[in-house]
Amino acid sequence: MQPAHMALVVASLACVSDLRTRRIPNALTFGSAIAAIAAHGAIGGADGLMTGAGGWLVGIALFFPLFALGGMGAGDVKLLGAIGAWLGPLAVFHVGIYSSMAGGVLAVAVALKAGYLRQAFRNLWGLACYWMTTGLKPAPGLTLEDEHAPKLAYAVPVFTGLLVTLWLK
Repeated sequence: MQPAHMALVVASLACVSDLRTRRIPNALTFGSAIAAIAAHGAIGGADGLMTGAGGWLVGIALFFPLFALGGMGAGDVKLLGAIGAWLGPLAVFHVGIYSSMAGGVLAVAVALKAGYLRQAFRNLWGLACYWMTTGLKPAPGLTLEDEHAPKLAYAVPVFTGLLVTLWLK
């Protein structure tokens, strides 16, 4: 199976899990990343290993800041890393960009559906003001732990970003 097909399988399974349980299993993300790096290494030798490992690192690096600030779950970060291990550094960079765009659109839709859009924009303004005065760090009450805010299963935007990347390729 082609690396792009494997990435689609991983992203599909992550969507199902994230929508059902709001979690993406480590067995899926780490298992897939290890399989991808091993497959790249078996096919391409040292260059293949670098492609897989580099894609994993770029995927992790793209979403890690959002996780560190409390705006994204660790499973979403590991999912992008696993997809990067299959696709390589450049492609996962595109997946990350398109996923972020899709995530913004879907976040507005989820907030609108939940009647939370006005509060979401107030929160964004509050977050910007907080960061301007205290620097980049998690803002109390404005992280994933806020039980009042609607949640977005971020595997869906990642899957969307993957589809757009593969379509434009």
